[in-house]
Amino acid sequence: MTKPESIGLSSERLARIPAFLDERYIKTGKLPCAQVQVWRRGKLAVDEVLGLADRERNRPLEKDAIFRIYSMTKPVTSVAFMMLVEQGLVALDDPVAKFIPEWANLGVFAAGTDAGWATTPPARPMLMIDLLRHTSGLTYGFQMQGNIDAAYRKLKVAEDLRLGTLREFIDKLAKLPLVFSPGEAWNYSVSTDVLGYLVETISGLPFADFLEQKIFQPLGMVDTAFTVPADKADRLTACYAAGQLGSKAVKAGPPTLQDDPEKSPYQTATEFPSGGGGLTSTMADYMRFARMLLNGGELDGARLLSPKTLQLMTTNHLPGGKDLTQMSKSLFSEATYAGVGFGLGFGVTVDPAATMIPGSKGDFFWGGAASTFFWVDPVEDLAVVFMTQLLPSSAYAVRRELRTLVYSAFTESAT
Repeated sequence: MTKPESIGLSSERLARIPAFLDERYIKTGKLPCAQVQVWRRGKLAVDEVLGLADRERNRPLEKDAIFRIYSMTKPVTSVAFMMLVEQGLVALDDPVAKFIPEWANLGVFAAGTDAGWATTPPARPMLMIDLLRHTSGLTYGFQMQGNIDAAYRKLKVAEDLRLGTLREFIDKLAKLPLVFSPGEAWNYSVSTDVLGYLVETISGLPFADFLEQKIFQPLGMVDTAFTVPADKADRLTACYAAGQLGSKAVKAGPPTLQDDPEKSPYQTATEFPSGGGGLTSTMADYMRFARMLLNGGELDGARLLSPKTLQLMTTNHLPGGKDLTQMSKSLFSEATYAGVGFGLGFGVTVDPAATMIPGSKGDFFWGGAASTFFWVDPVEDLAVVFMTQLLPSSAYAVRRELRTLVYSAFTESAT
């Protein structure tokens, strides 16, 4: 911890963050817990821990608590894939079918159900860049938008993150049409789970081993994994639900227990390491990942990516420079749409005024289904990580509120 004034922040205004979270969310029972860190100009300015890790057992949240980070796994997987790009083992414009030949003839949905599909050929093949930026034509079953989503639910495509194997997942998708021709729209999807399979296939290492050896060990992320080992089980938080994933409706009354930490499937090894949503992590670990991103791909002597590669990843890659309001077919994602584009694994702010919240052009971010969130603002030399455990992430506006509170504490700005 450092004196906030020395890094252009107000101590008095930063104190609003825990007070706001406690009054608005913890004492009202909306969130079971909250943990937040704010890092600026190489110093930690905020390190707050609030609420209960487990309401049923009245267990306070501790600094080393382990959280299900769900889709905050996606940026990690995207970094892993781009490490292979840097090695020349794969290129962004490679057809996906180069490494998944079973997908060579995937068609685009025209009509039908899983009893029989009518399809048309895509305008072009699915490319690796489509997986990274969610323009692949794949979907999620919880989008609830049509027959393809229904087929995903029936086949349980990436629905249970402990079920099946990566190979079985790829084989299921080989039987289903695309929602649209690759590159023609943006749809939040299982694309990043496909990247996990590709990291495994291209590198020759099991996906979980690649992450452990190439990312977690070099960065000192000692508590991040797809499975919580027995000697850390007492640190796993409980996860609660205020509504259904994919819905913005919040149920009346207190949130219900979704995953009891003492019975959690996350304590059992999985053969489906979900690159789209399977990791558990801690505040300390994920802040190290965020700091690596803020620092241009390197932290404490461990370089994962070149600054130029990271610059490419955090540039808007939506065709024509569009934002998500112009490209998205999703009913649900971990981003609001106005003023936000999408890079290679991250949401990217392209027009701060359109978002109607403070930020910088080029800041990048993502969140997880249980309301976790992080963002990195290279312009302001800022990284923020927020942890809690409440499904769905659309239940409350805590992410927008946190961004407002953090930027409101600035006394010095780079722009």
